[in-house]
Amino acid sequence: MPELPEVETIVRCLRPHLCGLQVRSVCLLFPPIVRDPVHFPLEKLIGRQVSGLRRRGKMILVDFSGGLTLIVHLKMTGQLIFCGRNAPPDKHTHFVLCFRRSPRELRFRDVRKFGFIRAVRTADAERTRELSLLGPEPLGLVRNAFLERLQGRRGRLKGLLLNQRVLAGIGNIYADEILYEAGLHPRTDVSRLGRRRLERLHAAVSKVLDEAIAYKGTTVRDFRDGLGLEGLFQNRLRVYGREGEPCRRCGGRLRRIRLSGRSTHFCPRCQRRRV
Repeated sequence: MPELPEVETIVRCLRPHLCGLQVRSVCLLFPPIVRDPVHFPLEKLIGRQVSGLRRRGKMILVDFSGGLTLIVHLKMTGQLIFCGRNAPPDKHTHFVLCFRRSPRELRFRDVRKFGFIRAVRTADAERTRELSLLGPEPLGLVRNAFLERLQGRRGRLKGLLLNQRVLAGIGNIYADEILYEAGLHPRTDVSRLGRRRLERLHAAVSKVLDEAIAYKGTTVRDFRDGLGLEGLFQNRLRVYGREGEPCRRCGGRLRRIRLSGRSTHFCPRCQRRRV
């Protein structure tokens, strides 16, 4: 699933291409991807200009003139691609926005069909069920606010980082990378962390996410940016997907376990479980 760095990469890629364009037509090829189609039919987008693109957690928000916003969640295999109108859409293309005086169109494609789109009033976007329960953006939290967010909580660190109500946007790849950077075992209970280790975790969150955005995300299988290009951060992964390979710090063998229902990668030497 595209996580915070991948979604941020798509937003930054598409923003200069889409802003200012006016919607000419809407083509819905797979109706089940639309949530609440009766209340806000997608036809309301026709004639409106794209006024902005932004990210909230793992979701893309496309703002239009007149106070309308399109919420897009890519889920496992979704892609949002700005491409030439003459390129034939494949069977996984479910939604297309065409624009006036533009030779290119915006396509939403999704092999596994878990992704969704929803049109809402911009003023109501943060109150929708998709956004209202999300925690704060991890890159927007200064150190003290981050510590206040985690202090007093219980539960394993890996599960806590995956909890979108605690921090929005972190998924399996970056939870593993963050914990490795911080030198913390994924099974550690957050309630056992003192201020020094919490500060180390905060620094790791910022470092890993910023670096992943700079390298335009991680392409393991399906992720592409808004122009169809792969990310580059997969070449810099320290633990994720490297089970059995040597740790780049200590040379020990990396392990994979199941935790919080997810595959979890870590270094037993660099991330010792301390209580």
